[in-house]
Amino acid sequence: MTEAPARPSSPPDVARWPGLHVVPTGPRARVSARIARRLFIAAVERLDVTVHVEGRTIGRGGPEMTVHQPEELWARLGRHQLIGFGEAYLTGAWDAEDLGGFLTVLAAEMADLVPKPLQTLRALVVKRPPSTQRSSRDNSRNNIAHHYDLSNDLFRLFLDETLSYSAALWDTTVSTVPDTLNGRPSQRLQAAPPGTVATDSLAEASARKIERLLDAAGVGDGSRVLEIGSGWGELAIRAARRGATVRTITLSSEQLVLAEERIAAAGFSDRIEVVLQDYRDLTVPPGTEGYDAIVSVEMIEAVGHEFWQTYFETIEKVLAPGGKVAIQAITMPHDRMLATRNTYTWIHKYIFPGGLLPSVEVIDEITREHTHLRLVERFQFGTHYAETLRLWDEAFLDRSQEVLALGFDEVFLRMWHFYLEYSRAGFASGYIDDYQLLLQRD
Repeated sequence: MTEAPARPSSPPDVARWPGLHVVPTGPRARVSARIARRLFIAAVERLDVTVHVEGRTIGRGGPEMTVHQPEELWARLGRHQLIGFGEAYLTGAWDAEDLGGFLTVLAAEMADLVPKPLQTLRALVVKRPPSTQRSSRDNSRNNIAHHYDLSNDLFRLFLDETLSYSAALWDTTVSTVPDTLNGRPSQRLQAAPPGTVATDSLAEASARKIERLLDAAGVGDGSRVLEIGSGWGELAIRAARRGATVRTITLSSEQLVLAEERIAAAGFSDRIEVVLQDYRDLTVPPGTEGYDAIVSVEMIEAVGHEFWQTYFETIEKVLAPGGKVAIQAITMPHDRMLATRNTYTWIHKYIFPGGLLPSVEVIDEITREHTHLRLVERFQFGTHYAETLRLWDEAFLDRSQEVLALGFDEVFLRMWHFYLEYSRAGFASGYIDDYQLLLQRD
């Protein structure tokens, strides 16, 4: 196992991590800390984990957690719930050698970690997302820049040579099973878990994911393609290789620069246009009836639930008659999405401001009620994301000294290790999933 980041050797930098160095204090903090301690210990005692805390060991056995600063953990948990739990890891108040394994156990029981009677008080306790993170036209650029404009060199350290920052697809057996969504016949393609015949490289698996999405969208010679969310240009390049002309939009200035460099190096600058543009500003290309294919890979998560309807109405507006829409989306169960859509989370605060994972059901519901688009195919491969994230995290930790050399600090190392393993735990436990969704006009 790759060695996890060490505990920070000094307190968090106040300028870089405002508020992180402050442990909640005062009468209210003391009361909430006592409640948090009681709830945490009660939850752990029924989980398959091993937790070393306050001189004793609790849990039913499994991945280990060691609490170095219990008073800090209780204080942060009590005042800031799961945000505080993650922040306590950033400061080194607790550690876990197999962080992903430990978090996977928690993720599998997420809905029941807090006793049901107390869950009715959720709205009184959890924080709502700040208005500055709402994914409006004014805020979206900053939300995207917070993550994707960190440094192209940083992403190059742990991604494969395709620079794909989304779930890879390993060469596994695919089964087709009958499925019904809201009473309509549909089809659900279930990919087998990785590890069974996952013998190819991450780059090959990333390419397979892209090619499958392009196949679903019917991209070929002469296709007019719109990509929403450029990444670093790999999908656009592969679409151009098929003979398509591509307009790809992004809100990341860093991604745009590198995507254009990679497109030029591949020899497709005449076929691909990269534009810094909000999806809400999309229009039908002059002299056409619209785009033959619209593709988007894991961008819908940044749209925000208030704007999902606008997102799909815009897609329908610029889609040519007979065109197809292929979207890769990270999803969560519908009931969990409804319960958490107004909750401010650790991921919002530190990684992806303003986003929310949709459910497949809400995508189907919004498109049926507000557009003529219909969900006609679902391909599920969330377990492959767990494997992708494991490989990313191993590469990130292996090159931690190079991350520090880029100007990032020890807290950042722990933050990204926690983010990658936290995400892996979600997919490994089934708490979140990943789909390629195909939509067509009714």
